[in-house]
Amino acid sequence: MKCAWLLLAVPLLAPAQYETRTREVTRTRGFTALWDFVKKNPDGRFAAHTPRGEKADLSLDPVNYVRDFWNEGRQATAADFPVLDEGPFGKAVTFRAEDDPDFRPLLMTPRARLHGSGIDVKGKGQSVTLIVWLRYESGNHALAGIWHEGTDLKDHRGPAPALVQRGMRQYALFAGLAANSGASAAHVSDNGASTFGDRYARHLSVTPERIPHGVWSSIGFVFDNRANTVTSYLNGVASEYWIEDPGKQPFYQYAARAWERGEYRPPREFARVENGRLAALRANPYWFPHDIYSPADLNAGGPFTIGRVIHQGRSNGFVGAIGGVAVFRRALSPGDMRRLAFTAP
Repeated sequence: MKCAWLLLAVPLLAPAQYETRTREVTRTRGFTALWDFVKKNPDGRFAAHTPRGEKADLSLDPVNYVRDFWNEGRQATAADFPVLDEGPFGKAVTFRAEDDPDFRPLLMTPRARLHGSGIDVKGKGQSVTLIVWLRYESGNHALAGIWHEGTDLKDHRGPAPALVQRGMRQYALFAGLAANSGASAAHVSDNGASTFGDRYARHLSVTPERIPHGVWSSIGFVFDNRANTVTSYLNGVASEYWIEDPGKQPFYQYAARAWERGEYRPPREFARVENGRLAALRANPYWFPHDIYSPADLNAGGPFTIGRVIHQGRSNGFVGAIGGVAVFRRALSPGDMRRLAFTAP
């Protein structure tokens, strides 16, 4: 029965092509999870392809995080994530611009189920690669990762949350933020919380190119712990990017201030100093001489989410479709990233 059910789940895509692409991902060294939105549990939740021996249940739950943290709005259901017969694996889930401010749905693997699993990349010497295949429409916030931004900002102007939690960040992919609106961007956190004295995490790599609108693209990042670099990719390419006069840039001003205080001093390959001032900062690859935040226990770690992350701003964020998310527990090579930069058939 299980085999028959899986055959019915194969998308409206040549079965051989679906199997080839799935195999390309799952046989890549370091592979730890792939959500292709084809594989489902009998209860209808999206399931992950995982390596042999992985015991964690990495299935995705539909969640409205506003309900969980503010006690407002309705529960999310599978119907809130319409499935399309398109994308690099043949299926994709839609994330819409929601009109209801009390409804911000996302797909989540709770911390209790992922803690200690292959996707829980953290701690000394650990590297990670994350790839998302998407059709981008709009939005500058999170796409996928372990990146609970916290609901503990005392000076936030929005409604106060009923459940207050500190930030619990490890790694995530974004669509730019103020670093470069609509670009492929990557966050990695060393402490789970804020960076450079600001209230948000500010370690970020970003591509100079923006994600194309309305077409299928592959974005990703590689954190190489040995090289101390975070590198952002767009369609298999990691273009070099420098932020000129970072003290005046909305995002990198915090790194520039930390440089002035002597708290962040990248080597000369990542920073250009002129007349004793930081004239430019390299944003891709970005210098990150730390290990990934390692939660002491499951109560100190965040969930893995797709489409949005938990954050106090409660904004819509990403609008578009996501056709696949993959995590690897090592730093993939540039050749690997080119090979896995699938587009829709």
